[in-house]
Amino acid sequence: MGTEELKDKVILVTGGAGFIGSHLCEGLLELGAKVICVDSLLTGKTENFTHLKEKFGEQIKSFKFDVNTERGSIELLFRELKPDYVFHYAAMVGVKKLAEEPLDFFVDMQGIRNIFELSKEFGVKKVVFSSSSEVYGEPINPGDKAGASINIRAHDPYALTKLYGECIAYHYFKQYDLPTCSLRFFNVYGPRQESSDYGFVTGVFIRQVLVGKNPTVFDDGSQTRDFVYVKDNVEAAICALLTDRTNGKTLNIGRGTPTTILDLAQRVIAMSGKDYLKPEFMHGRGIEIKHRNPDVAQMKELLNYELQTNLDEGLKKTFDWYKENVK
Repeated sequence: MGTEELKDKVILVTGGAGFIGSHLCEGLLELGAKVICVDSLLTGKTENFTHLKEKFGEQIKSFKFDVNTERGSIELLFRELKPDYVFHYAAMVGVKKLAEEPLDFFVDMQGIRNIFELSKEFGVKKVVFSSSSEVYGEPINPGDKAGASINIRAHDPYALTKLYGECIAYHYFKQYDLPTCSLRFFNVYGPRQESSDYGFVTGVFIRQVLVGKNPTVFDDGSQTRDFVYVKDNVEAAICALLTDRTNGKTLNIGRGTPTTILDLAQRVIAMSGKDYLKPEFMHGRGIEIKHRNPDVAQMKELLNYELQTNLDEGLKKTFDWYKENVK
């Protein structure tokens, strides 16, 4: 199946008002799909998709409710709008949120159940579940690459919830012949990402630097992450939807090029031209994984796709967007 075959297909995106979800909606709309965006707006934002309504009109429909707790609403949507495909991206996110209210993350399990049950009942052609690199936990050796089926050391409610979703996706494929795949996202960044204290490191650093603050680095900054520009993430996810080779599979979506947090802070400072700023080191939060380095061989093989945006290019696009849009 090629991308042209998404034209006029009805695609449900849960969490569609979130950072990644809104970019996914945009990518699907540009391919001619009819998109249903569902979001509770607990962390998603209406401004993330307002411009899509202005540009694409009736091609996108949006609904505000919680797929975790409002089973009747999501069932009615399936019954009346009959989605061809589903991307289940709705989830509670954020390291600070995890530190403060860890057990709240388990509520996402009910939403996962709702989506897969209804997708089976209403004959959805494929479900793509957004998982996370968090399921790997801390690698035994810092240099180990995180493979799609090894080194699973989930250690917190968020990671366990994602692992549960992967298991449900595989079960529905094997037991009911519902095409599914799970995508383990590594650190996605780009325009519209949350940059408050409840947000993510790239956006936080850019916001701090733009207002003349030193970027705050936990511990010594030697933690490694694999940073993926959001447009690349979206393209990879759509590729995963469109090929039968991913059915029943779980795969990493990453660049395979780890970067230290200190290096990221220094790159953002250099990009700003504010040479007087320096990384400000703070005590660690005690819940973060030290190293993440994905094995992306399976992604390249199954998707016939390689991420296109290098870190400096993606950071420049992100920095320019924040400079223009965030006060």
